[in-house]
Amino acid sequence: MPPTASPLLEPASAPLRKGELTAIRILVAAESLFAERGYAGTSLRDVAAAVGLRIPSLYNHFKSKELLYAAVLDRVVDPVLDILNGFLAAPVSERPTHAEVIGQVMALLDGHPNLPALLLQETQTGGRRLTPGLRHRLAPIFGRAFETVQATDETGRFEPDEIPLFVLALYHVIVGFHSIAPFYREVSGDDLSTPESRDRQIRFLTRMVEALFEHAPVRS
Repeated sequence: MPPTASPLLEPASAPLRKGELTAIRILVAAESLFAERGYAGTSLRDVAAAVGLRIPSLYNHFKSKELLYAAVLDRVVDPVLDILNGFLAAPVSERPTHAEVIGQVMALLDGHPNLPALLLQETQTGGRRLTPGLRHRLAPIFGRAFETVQATDETGRFEPDEIPLFVLALYHVIVGFHSIAPFYREVSGDDLSTPESRDRQIRFLTRMVEALFEHAPVRS
């Protein structure tokens, strides 16, 4: 089944001009096509046809396929990074619970069904097409995540050099739930997208995270 176009989550504070609305339509169509066919399998002609534009009109908004793809990634990944960065940057006493953060990320992925496919494509290609802006934002988030875990005393559960692997594994588990849901539904009949399944996944992921910190006081 082809990926579904993500709902528009643009700010409604001011009316958008015609050109801005067209750019959003291009981004939505491109997001769906890139998620379904990958970067190499999608042409600007495909995107233009999906939006009902001629190629010269599309070039007025995005000068190349690479720039369009970069804009798609920025648009869908930035909200996830905002959630993670907000959690890691906040004082410990003011942070939301692990369950709340995981729930926010899961809800965001539910609202952007193409995002897991795009993220998996980037991980499989080594992130070669990540924009400098995304690279700049991703690196400190991973760094802060490692520091947060390392700030706890040893629990015997993980060795220090396993901490980065734990953070990466958690990322893959969260993204993987969404990516594998259609396949899992076909082979097992279990729909992972139901509210009950989502609640079960959030509880499971929360227990995974809390298992790392269980009985581990923060170092002074």
